[in-house]
Amino acid sequence: MSVDFILDYKPLDLAMVLLPVFVLLAIVEITAVYYLKIKTRHDTKEWFLNLFLGIASFPINGLFGFITIAALFWAKSYQIYSFPFTLTTLVICFILDDLRFYLHHRIVHRWRWGWGLHRVHHSSERMALDVGARQPWTKHFTGTMMLKVPLVLVGFDPIMVLLCGFVNAYYQFLLHTQTIWKLPAWFEYIFNTPSHHRVHHGKNPKYLDSNYAGTLIIWDRMFGTFVKEDPKDLPDYGLVEPLNTYNPVRILFGEYFNIFKDISKKGITLKDRFMYLFGPPGWSHDGTRKTSTQIKEDYRRTLKSS
Repeated sequence: MSVDFILDYKPLDLAMVLLPVFVLLAIVEITAVYYLKIKTRHDTKEWFLNLFLGIASFPINGLFGFITIAALFWAKSYQIYSFPFTLTTLVICFILDDLRFYLHHRIVHRWRWGWGLHRVHHSSERMALDVGARQPWTKHFTGTMMLKVPLVLVGFDPIMVLLCGFVNAYYQFLLHTQTIWKLPAWFEYIFNTPSHHRVHHGKNPKYLDSNYAGTLIIWDRMFGTFVKEDPKDLPDYGLVEPLNTYNPVRILFGEYFNIFKDISKKGITLKDRFMYLFGPPGWSHDGTRKTSTQIKEDYRRTLKSS
């Protein structure tokens, strides 16, 4: 079955169609929370801030999209094979691109420069659809977008790869909610769900660095990063060290400032400066901070001693 219509794919056009839909869904969610008396936290000021960050991310990231797009079309010149545009090819591309997203997501949680990008999304202390719109504006400068290049080199068209990433991102928008508890067991086993993604946003020690999935939760199950939501210990959302600000500049660029501040410290070694950029978030040369791995180890020791 041919899917040549993908060649006419224009991300910005799709975004303009879907944006009003997602804003409407966010409004429906608020209404449902109010009338069904669902226990969740609402913040009107942050709700508008998140929508602003999400809507503005399209033209801003689009402005620098040429970095990734140029790399993908450059890679097309060196393809090992060229797959035809078929439904089967599209499904395979989507699955492989979802694995690519898992790797990207895991990297930006474990590499501080990448965390400078991703911390924006995790800085909310709520879980609602508007948090799905809380997106960074620097995604083409982190480097992990280049993980798409191998997909093109092995034979997938750049347009197809971009489309798969686009669909994956919009699926994930729908995961940011507390209005859905659990979906059918078979779906929960294969796909990422609101329950799985709530865990990912939790700062509880048991939930840190888990459930990196985009669409398919099978990657977390395969690579040992899956954690099930515990109704007796629900996720506590946000950062280990809260931002406590509505300032979009601090939210978007604050971690980059912190990185350069740490790198510029006096009296530290070249290795220390390297680690402040390429080490995990929370790493410090004097041990005054803790990485997520250290926080989890402390938590496990506490459980064993209790």
